Amino acid sequence: MTSFDVLCANEPELATLRDSVRDFLRADRDEFGWEPGVDSWLAGWDEGFSARLGAAGFVGLTIPESYGGHGRGHLHRYVVAEELLAAGAPVAAHWTADRQVAPGLLAYGTAEQRSRLLPRIAAGQFYSSIGMSEHGAGSDLAAVQTKAVRADGGWLLSGTKVWTSGAHKAHQVVVLARTSAPDPQHRHAGFSQFLVPCQADGVRVEPILLMSGAHHFNEVSFDQVFVPDADVLGEIGNGWHQVTSELSFERSGPDRMLSTAPLLFAAIRTLSSDRSTDDGTAAAVGDLLARMISLRQLSVSVARTLADGGDPANQAALVKDLGTRFEQESVEAAADLLERTQQDQALKRMLATARLHKPMFTLRGGTNEVLRGVVARGMGLR
Repeated sequence: MTSFDVLCANEPELATLRDSVRDFLRADRDEFGWEPGVDSWLAGWDEGFSARLGAAGFVGLTIPESYGGHGRGHLHRYVVAEELLAAGAPVAAHWTADRQVAPGLLAYGTAEQRSRLLPRIAAGQFYSSIGMSEHGAGSDLAAVQTKAVRADGGWLLSGTKVWTSGAHKAHQVVVLARTSAPDPQHRHAGFSQFLVPCQADGVRVEPILLMSGAHHFNEVSFDQVFVPDADVLGEIGNGWHQVTSELSFERSGPDRMLSTAPLLFAAIRTLSSDRSTDDGTAAAVGDLLARMISLRQLSVSVARTLADGGDPANQAALVKDLGTRFEQESVEAAADLLERTQQDQALKRMLATARLHKPMFTLRGGTNEVLRGVVARGMGLR
């Protein structure tokens, strides 16, 4: 394999998998009529689609067969994720559970937790949200104030999380909380993770609506919620290490550069049929695609590091920064290219959604400004 091949995902086994995903997407769309969507991994909640995808074998690829998965590698999951996002498929229901929760369970979960949750994740029938950010503790998770206090047989959880995607429809929230007093000399110590059912007593989910009225985000409050020891994820006090490892999966994938891909591909198809386009249009399209291809190669390199068992936290932060900036800039670039063309209603809807979601791209998963600090520290800079 050449140095260039390493930056691609074109091995024969992966190419075959890619073709099978495309065949599935064509057939499923023809039968069920879903339309490609921008930011589909956040906005495209379709539980039926997730279940059909799981039944077809395209969810839980990295979950071992003994837990109902397929025992394949991170590159296999990468290829499937890339095809789903490029098609704008409605993947939001199962996305977080498959992307983040499953690797966390495999790395830190108990045998009981794995047996209970992983088969449902692999079936595309388990939906999880992530409770990290808080008022005053967004990208700076060391400032988290939600706390868990020891109780008989478990813990009492109190606090509030915000921007919790999908919590109003999810089965559980994976909550990061303090389990010991803050230590100014060791800001990242004393955190733990808990698996909290959304229907548990004391859990309240309140919507945070977009300007359009769309409901993806939530504020989730925990009022003395009892969490049994069986629902502690990993070790008490090890939460910071667990979360930062988990964020490598969240930050480096194709969802950090392909949120607007369905819009860009639809725009290019529209422009290709417009005889009034000129060399300037071709150059602008070429610039967009060149940037997307370069980002894809960076993202694939992180997937290969994960496949080899490495810890690409620094590289993942860099990919997230570059990829989400591209997503933001691509929205108005597409709008400029389409300004003098005839747009169908589907294209207009995608452009409107992209403009509405654009401010979020560089915020979620850690703001880019904070991630640049992560990258700098990873390079040995202060």
